[in-house]
Amino acid sequence: MKVLVTGTAGFIGSTLAHRLLARGDQVIGVDNVNDYYDPTLKEARLARLTPHKLFIEERVALEDRGGIERVFEQHKPDRVVNLAAQAGVRYSLENPQAYIDANIVGFTNILEGCRHHDVKHLVYASSSSVYGANESMPFSVHDNVDHPVSLYAASKKSNELMAHTYSHLFGLPTTGLRFFTVYGPWGRPDMALFMFTKNIIEGKPIDVFNYGKHQRDFTYIDDIVEGVIRTLDQVAAPNQDWDGKAPDSATSKAPYRLYNIGSNRPCELLRYIEIIESCIGKKAQMNLLPMQPGDVLATYADVDALIKDVDYKPTTSIEDGVANFVEWYRDFYQV
Repeated sequence: MKVLVTGTAGFIGSTLAHRLLARGDQVIGVDNVNDYYDPTLKEARLARLTPHKLFIEERVALEDRGGIERVFEQHKPDRVVNLAAQAGVRYSLENPQAYIDANIVGFTNILEGCRHHDVKHLVYASSSSVYGANESMPFSVHDNVDHPVSLYAASKKSNELMAHTYSHLFGLPTTGLRFFTVYGPWGRPDMALFMFTKNIIEGKPIDVFNYGKHQRDFTYIDDIVEGVIRTLDQVAAPNQDWDGKAPDSATSKAPYRLYNIGSNRPCELLRYIEIIESCIGKKAQMNLLPMQPGDVLATYADVDALIKDVDYKPTTSIEDGVANFVEWYRDFYQV
């Protein structure tokens, strides 16, 4: 297939692109390589992709309407995976406009590109953040998610609503994937594993919010990518049993689906830090701090729908995943 992947300089996008190329798909990679975090790492990810004869790089921002229109017109992809976004919960408190530009305006441009160029399936990144103030565990795609606690979460919830509208009005098959705290080699420097590993190795203290009592459904990158590929290959279809009198939020009479991709095994942050310490062979100096605005106490994914529809459940243990990251970090930064 010819697959347009946005965010190919990013953590998930670059890893997905490698998997698609390895199986013989052509990948049109879209990224603007912004400076939200170290562009050097983004360029290093891209440098591993650009030599591949089936990879085409396009440096375009999602919010660049004309640029996105040109990419669709020129390459005419069969399917699209939209992973590019302005990420980060805490940054959304500082720069809310960036989330409107990339996550709302940019996603509209992707939807329009798919609509006007006969794309067979759009898969897009949502987030566990959409569960917001929900306290019922584990989080289910059938739950109400109308109480986001950050603008980042609100933008991802908006993407799900926008996708449904296009599925309903134009018959565009869309699948939204709610990712749960993705980690692993080539990961993002603004994520806990990266920051903790860097500071522990350098002998610097780490900031541990909510006094380490957070629980997160940490999900290894290879498990995430496997879930993306399986859902990409299974085009979203209407749910013939959908009932408007008892509406299911995860499906529709339109070709629309939502899935959680999480490990289904939440881990307390203090235990996570213990695993990192064990892999590095060094104890952390911890600044224990209260909970930050926009954070939630716990995330825990119900992945039953993913298992039922695409026969897949994440399997990588947190011990193996963290060890793989620490090995990559030492090699990449030569420490």
